Amino acid sequence: MSAYVALLTIHLHFPEAGSLKGKRKELQSVKARLRQKLGASVAEVDHQNLWQRSTLGAALVAGSPALAEREADAVERYLYDRYPETVTVEKTVVSFEEVEG
Repeated sequence: MSAYVALLTIHLHFPEAGSLKGKRKELQSVKARLRQKLGASVAEVDHQNLWQRSTLGAALVAGSPALAEREADAVERYLYDRYPETVTVEKTVVSFEEVEG
């Protein structure tokens, strides 16, 4: 069995957010879209108490490295389309064997 995972670290900046409530509202929308439409598992992993910054971790599982890469690229395109100047994405595709060590 071959299985691969695309791991993404997503750094977001919300320059218009004036409160944690405003940031969290925007984050809920982003996370829902990534989960429902793009099939990613996603969680906020850093900067939870800052108004204008957030770091998300996301993962996608696929049966081939090419498919994992395509799915990660779709997430990246969505984020750059929505936040063209305020997002950076780091991604890695690894096999389950590599993760298990």
